[in-house]
Amino acid sequence: MTLTTTSLTVSPTGHTLHHNGVFSNDGQWIVFDSRNDDTKIGETSTIGIVHVKTGEEKIIYKTSNQTVYGPGVGAVSFSPLEDKVIFIHGLSNANGEKPYAMSRRTGVGININFPYKSFFYDARDIHFPYTPGSLRGGTHSHCWSGDGQLVSFTYNDELIDADLRVVGVMLPFPQGVKVDSTKGNNNGIMFSSIVANVVRNPKPGSDEINKAFDECWVGKNGYTLKSGKRIPHAIAFQGNVLNQEGKQITEVFIVDIDSEKILADSLAVGKIGERPRVPIGIHQRRITFSDKGLSDTRHWLRSSPDGKFIYALAKGQNEYNQLIEIEVQTGNMRFLTNNDFSIDYSFNLNKDGSKIAYVAQNSIYLFDLIKGVSTQIVSKEKGKIVGTPSFSPLDHVLVFNQYIKDRKGNDFLQIRKIILSE
Repeated sequence: MTLTTTSLTVSPTGHTLHHNGVFSNDGQWIVFDSRNDDTKIGETSTIGIVHVKTGEEKIIYKTSNQTVYGPGVGAVSFSPLEDKVIFIHGLSNANGEKPYAMSRRTGVGININFPYKSFFYDARDIHFPYTPGSLRGGTHSHCWSGDGQLVSFTYNDELIDADLRVVGVMLPFPQGVKVDSTKGNNNGIMFSSIVANVVRNPKPGSDEINKAFDECWVGKNGYTLKSGKRIPHAIAFQGNVLNQEGKQITEVFIVDIDSEKILADSLAVGKIGERPRVPIGIHQRRITFSDKGLSDTRHWLRSSPDGKFIYALAKGQNEYNQLIEIEVQTGNMRFLTNNDFSIDYSFNLNKDGSKIAYVAQNSIYLFDLIKGVSTQIVSKEKGKIVGTPSFSPLDHVLVFNQYIKDRKGNDFLQIRKIILSE
């Protein structure tokens, strides 16, 4: 079965879709950044939206002092509750000496009804004493919780161990986080905290990790422990461990988010010479203990809406990337697909968690979780398909990124649309 695809965007610029949250909560708008190359956030100036039915494009934000060194914007996603988006924004003072970097960026927001009026989600404070609720580096790949109250992110510190990636969370904080208005600092409307512990040299065979990354929220409204206790907010993330032989593999960890404990530990912000630490009472736990771990192909974890399962990529016996399902309560893993080809990148579930869309062989596939079958819905096309397909919250529309040539023969990353059903 192949379905008809149409180009939703046609303007001669990039239209990069983030791996999550590209649709407004009413399904009417799609948000994008103007990258034409995934690696060029630092050179990208524009955040835009496009109407799903009419194809009308609007610019909602543009940097005022963009150069090849920054500031740069990108990786934008909608709140599931409001007409607000969050995106990566490099520091406004980016230059040749200190360009855009993974430790020099923050989360900026826009209400699409008030274009260009930006605000900071996370506070940045690089001057000691550090303000509780602030960070001093770069937040990235922001992801809203299912109820739209919290935001997860990955983080690299600018001052200490900039190469060690961790996972963090932003919490509602009505009074906002206020910091000194000195160079490199900014206020934030949410309270930020690190929630994953990493070490530079994990002990072989232990649960220590040297990297926490590419996470998801567990369930739309949390999940249930074996004891029957309901956890309203939790993050599943990938963590790199060393097995008994000292080989690095990637396993899945979960951290329950207790907002009261996070807000209570004002010292977690850290001192001079320290990275921000995980607040007292917040603990990660490893849920998978596999032989080979997850695939080393970049992808983000996904959860079933009820929080019972985590989905990821792992390599099967043929070394092809396959979809796997992980039971949250037990950590049991099982392969969902056994394709004779490899899945390219990240993937997404539809609203009710019954289907998964993924890219492979320059085609779009739908995997039916009830039937256990993959169906090719877009056959091999001329322009390269990249990134992660996304379902509309209304479920009848699927969008993806594909390079399309313009009249002059130039390739631009456009947003393509598939009507699944009405």
